[in-house]
Amino acid sequence: MPCPICRKPTVQAYRPFCSKRCADVDLARWLNGAYAIPAVEEDDPDAEDAALPAPRDATS
Repeated sequence: MPCPICRKPTVQAYRPFCSKRCADVDLARWLNGAYAIPAVEEDDPDAEDAALPAPRDATS
């Protein structure tokens, strides 16, 4: 399996990378937000409850 950064053969000590440099490049990409896991935003159930009118007091 080649290094995912530079495509050179991997080195056991830095697997799946070929060197510390490529491992650091990958870490920097994660920290800078270059890599992102896609997510689907779900509706906030609390926000829906806030949009509804407050229940009326039975004594009114």
